[in-house]
Amino acid sequence: MYFSPIQMTMANGAFQHAEKLAGHYFRLTTDRMRLNRYDVKTLAYLEDHEVRDGAFAHLCKYHYKKEENKSDLGSFHFYRICLQDNRILDAIDRGHSFIKITPLMLYIAAHELVHIVRFETGEIEFDASLEEKEREEEKVHMITKDMLQSTMSPELKIVLDCFSSRYKIGDLFN
Repeated sequence: MYFSPIQMTMANGAFQHAEKLAGHYFRLTTDRMRLNRYDVKTLAYLEDHEVRDGAFAHLCKYHYKKEENKSDLGSFHFYRICLQDNRILDAIDRGHSFIKITPLMLYIAAHELVHIVRFETGEIEFDASLEEKEREEEKVHMITKDMLQSTMSPELKIVLDCFSSRYKIGDLFN
């Protein structure tokens, strides 16, 4: 199952909204938020290692270094948020009328952006131990929940209640 063009537009809107919320929550300017390099791919465009069962999204970190540049000056890293369309659509289908794509995508987008901001500010290392990553998931969920309070709706509250710590929102992969 892949996102339809309309669902992809909704996902894009959720990430734009989540960027604003994250910037406000972490007190980062729009320019500072843009320094957090990331892209978002849906299932149809993912590499095999970017597809994961059991998560709505999977976060990968990639390092880029120009071949002709031997120094670190031309190198950088970026994150890829790998949306697992099939898992998201299955959750919506199983949730029938009470789980809606817009609030679920907003939660997923906000959650993944919290991870990226925390990695970029040094709150936690991307390559942390499994035990540290499990603790980090709890922290990120609480931060995301707090960050979304300003935009809370009955549909978003249902998402927060249904997909709290009982379900993995994302996995981390280097």
